[in-house]
Amino acid sequence: GDKIDTQVARLQRPTHILVATPGRLYDLLKRKAVALDDVQYLILDEADEMLSMGFKDQIRSAIEISVNRKATWLFSATFPRVLDDLIKFCMSPDPKTVKVDTKNVVNRNIEHRYAICVKEDKTDFIDEFLHRQGSQRGLIFTRTRDGADILGKKLCNRGHSVGVLQGDLTQLERDKVMRAFKKERSQFLVATDVAARGIDVEDLAFVVHHQLPEQIDYYTHRSGRTARAGKKGISLVLVDPREKKKLKQFSHALGIHFGPA
Repeated sequence: GDKIDTQVARLQRPTHILVATPGRLYDLLKRKAVALDDVQYLILDEADEMLSMGFKDQIRSAIEISVNRKATWLFSATFPRVLDDLIKFCMSPDPKTVKVDTKNVVNRNIEHRYAICVKEDKTDFIDEFLHRQGSQRGLIFTRTRDGADILGKKLCNRGHSVGVLQGDLTQLERDKVMRAFKKERSQFLVATDVAARGIDVEDLAFVVHHQLPEQIDYYTHRSGRTARAGKKGISLVLVDPREKKKLKQFSHALGIHFGPA
């Protein structure tokens, strides 16, 4: 997100480790400001999110150019099918795989709750829930960018101090939202899964899920924003009546109990 000319100037100095987003790396390669011929280790972090954001071609270009690498490491919170093609493209036929047992990554200091709630009533429910929190701060997750914007505006109109973090924001806009939240100028943050990656804010008392996430792993990452540093926290899911079966699947897979809110 920084000015590319500044980065080009810095790259004139000897560089041993380069950390870059796919889009910016692609731009630097086109400018011939960086060469990957001598790269020995290629690390693809949050590969699932990079693909979901449309960076497939940029990633493949970087892989094709770094032909002399000794090892390729790929990290991903989830493993959707779209990752299979990338793994086949950049790794050996039989790559080593390390998986973390989902039942061992759930923070036991989190109290998991649910509320059966139809779509039309969710804003009212969240509004009442936030009013009961006093000065406590928390995160509210939505599945889509539009959903985050709409919910954020509705909650602001009801008197809540809310920031919105979603994928359409520029880096400057994102930094402004996060700065306000970290400095407690906003009490609550509405965010999508993609935009919330990398958020590190202490003392969040709760996480609200406007909908059940698409994948079980996302629930772990969402709820893990609360109950840090040995503190207690609440993870509250708003469940559509048709999603009761899915909630049971989450409970079984993660080895947790959802109590009624």
